[in-house]
Order: sequence, then structure tokens, then C-alpha cells
Amino acid sequence: MPLSPLLAPADLHARLDAGEAIRLLDVRYRLDQPDGRPEYLAGHLPGAVYVDMDTELASHGAPSDGRHPLPSRETLQDAARRWGLNDGDVVVVYDDYRSVAAARAWWLLQRAGVEEVRVLDGGLGAWRAAGLPLEEGDVAPIPGSITLSDPAGGLTIDQAAAWPDRGLLLDARAPERYRGATEPYDPIAGHIPGAVNLPADAVLEGEAFASPEAIRAAFARAGATDDTPIAAYCGSGLTAAHTALAGASAGIDVAVYPGSWSQWSNTPGRPVATGADPRGGV
Repeated sequence: MPLSPLLAPADLHARLDAGEAIRLLDVRYRLDQPDGRPEYLAGHLPGAVYVDMDTELASHGAPSDGRHPLPSRETLQDAARRWGLNDGDVVVVYDDYRSVAAARAWWLLQRAGVEEVRVLDGGLGAWRAAGLPLEEGDVAPIPGSITLSDPAGGLTIDQAAAWPDRGLLLDARAPERYRGATEPYDPIAGHIPGAVNLPADAVLEGEAFASPEAIRAAFARAGATDDTPIAAYCGSGLTAAHTALAGASAGIDVAVYPGSWSQWSNTPGRPVATGADPRGGV
């Protein structure tokens, strides 16, 4: 059975307590609070290195590239070396909000060739709830020498447009954004025609991921079968990686459209659907 991408706090603590060399990455990021460094400095897992979403796990481009374009191989590799990573290291990533930012790091690093990268299930909140130790201040590791491959990939905008004709395209945003009732971040409200809504809440139990059985049931309710090719998008590609992480924990392969709605809605000529019907109101 494939190794789960998730790691419980007690299991991580036991491995660290046994002296296993594990690289810990703190990936705190929220749209309303993109700089998580102050909170990191106030308390993080012992030895964890802070990772900056906007400069290390994403690049910058035109609006039609989306809000979080994928970083180049050089950008990600330079960052990983700053984090102290070497070839063969075991990496565990976490954040403080539903593992959405951590999922982006997981998705990029496993695409770039890191053999074992896990996500702390439940994140910082679960670690604290278990009464496990934290430390304050910055961590500046000895620079590593890891060699990464190009993390580029995922679906292009054209592949995302065509996906509903060959499989299941999941929209991981909140239902009101999917329906087009509200859109707080992007210029147009609605969803990609043919996409089915599966919000992140559907694969979570609190801050932690639901059981594999519950995740498989949520995917099935959205229309997934054993033979269905599945892909996901969201607002800017982060929660889509979270959907892929949930799928991986339940044995379901999920492709990611990194550009997501922020790219789609900023690209002239792309059709927009509204309402609860996947192809309604185009």
C-alpha cells in the first residue's frame, strides 16, 4: 500500500524523539495574512524553517497567469537549499490553517522529486492540542545541496476546459463562489462549465483530514468512480493541491489545474457558468 502523505502529530513526535533526521517546514499563509513569519517567530515546531509562499512556492506574472503561478526549478531549488534540504531528506510540512498552504508545498516538492514529503495532519493546531513542544525565534539551517527537477506541470487552461468531457473536474472553492453568488478575489464570479463543486470542507474533519473512507465517499458524491479521471481547481491553485492531497490520502489520483479560477477569470473569452448546475447559466 502506498505511503500516506499524512503524518499524525504523535507519529511525527515519536520519529523526532527517536532521533530521526526530518526536515520540518512551516508554511503559514492566508489570503488575508500572506506573511506568516511573525506568527512563526512566536512559536513553531522545534527546528522548523519558515517557508514564504509568495517568493518560494510561487512566482509572479500577468493576471492571466493566475495569482500563484508555479515557481521555476531554480527558484524552488534555491529555496529548498536555503531550508537546508539535501538529497534523500525526509520532509514534513505544516501550516496553521487546514493544511492548504502545506498542500501546495507537498504537491510541488513531490513533483520536483523529493522522495518522502509528508503533511502534518491537523497542522500546528493538532500539534498544540497534543501538548507537544514549540520553540520561538528563527531557524537558519546550514544550506543544503538538494537537486530538484522542474515542478512545472499540472493542467493548462485548455486542458482544464476540456476535462469535463473526459472526466470529473472538481471546483474546491466555497459553494457561494462556485455558484457565482459572490467573488471576493477575482474579476468574474462563477465556475468553469462542467465543473462540480467539492469544497475543502467536504474532505476535512475540523482542521484534520477526514478518514480515507469519508474522503472516498465525498468524491463519489461528486461523481467519481474507479475509472474517472479526476482533476481539481480552486481560486489560485492552493486548495486544488489540498484536494489532490486529500485524494492521495484515500488512494485517489487527482490532477491539479494550477492557474485555477484566477487565471480563467482573467483570460478573455473563457466561458463562465453560474448556479448549482455544472453547465448552467453559461
